[in-house]
Amino acid sequence: MTKLPVAFIETTRQLMGDERFCRYMESFEADVPVSIRLNPKKSLEFRGERLEVRDGEPVPWCELGYYLPSRPNFTFDPLFHAGCYYVQEAASMFVHHVLQHPGLLPPTSDLRLLDLCAAPGGKSTCAVAALPPGTELWSNEPVAKRASILLENVTKWGYPNCHVTNNYPCDYVRSGLLFDVILCDVPCSGEGMFRRDPLTIGEWSQQNVEKCWRLQREIVADAWKCLRSGGILIYSTCTFNTKENEENVRWMIEHLGAEPLPVELRPEWNITGSLLPGFEEPVYRFIPGITRSEGLFMAVLRKPASADDGRSSKRKDKRDLLKIVHSIEKYEPSTPTVELAYKTAIGYLRGEAIVLPSDAPRGVVAVAFQGHPLGPVKNIGSRANNLYPKEWRIKSTYIPETYETIFTTA
Repeated sequence: MTKLPVAFIETTRQLMGDERFCRYMESFEADVPVSIRLNPKKSLEFRGERLEVRDGEPVPWCELGYYLPSRPNFTFDPLFHAGCYYVQEAASMFVHHVLQHPGLLPPTSDLRLLDLCAAPGGKSTCAVAALPPGTELWSNEPVAKRASILLENVTKWGYPNCHVTNNYPCDYVRSGLLFDVILCDVPCSGEGMFRRDPLTIGEWSQQNVEKCWRLQREIVADAWKCLRSGGILIYSTCTFNTKENEENVRWMIEHLGAEPLPVELRPEWNITGSLLPGFEEPVYRFIPGITRSEGLFMAVLRKPASADDGRSSKRKDKRDLLKIVHSIEKYEPSTPTVELAYKTAIGYLRGEAIVLPSDAPRGVVAVAFQGHPLGPVKNIGSRANNLYPKEWRIKSTYIPETYETIFTTA
């Protein structure tokens, strides 16, 4: 049985109550759910057939999400690298449901969204797929190494009008940019990840909880300054305690004037509300063993329309103050496109030089698998030099026998 810190057990049992806590502890004996979210821009199919018919069960709060019966070897699926789907924990897909909720978004045809702590990119890609076409996405990660991973995932997702940045929240305040929607998936003590990542158990401490809730308020205070009046802030953590969750939301209400917003739920989703005595505002907690997910907390808050959002002449758009890793107008590799067989596609994704058919055009062309572009090569006839970014390449030397093999062996 998984050994959890004594202090965590004591505080979490008191928080959840005996029945919820027992169901949570029983979840450690069950398999961790595997789920993916399809990319509507590229394909609503997986493995050549409709996923909901052949393999998966729908994630109830996200029409693009599916639970898989087992974990495929995603590394060796070219469609994964092509951005046809994203491997994401099911609770995090609740962002899709929130952003699709009627009457929630400000009435504007040119929404601007900021994902402030975005790596590796799950919520950014989920949000941009849920919002109206033309939405401008600013996806930010303060840690440079993680920002490069974010860039890869946002680029592969293939939506236009996206900017990937490597900044701190205070840099956005100085930039003068204002947003209609801000996602704050803040750094937290990680209690909700204990099942999925056992290493987080050893990193937990009450001192870290204290450190986290203070940092979270600093991040939210900066984010609030970047939010337009009438705009929406979506606050989330992957932890359970009330200090990082309900108590922070209460602080936003009392000190920032935030208005907590209800989101329609279905009883069978088993999403838990507030666990802080005396605090009855709408919040959404996913508890393993109760919901089919890992741990997540989320709250949706509106900035009052009467609030000062800094639209005065002194607050100008100074985006040049931001470290923009890359701005993506569109991700469509150069035409013409040459289709690759499975093993050749894996070789390409490893960074190997490949040989194209003799009738393939010379020069820079795109290569694809099952009709989905993977990236560019420079075809010189005798070989095609690989132009796939080095940092994106598959490192493993293992070669699956066939494409179907990756769905039957982990």
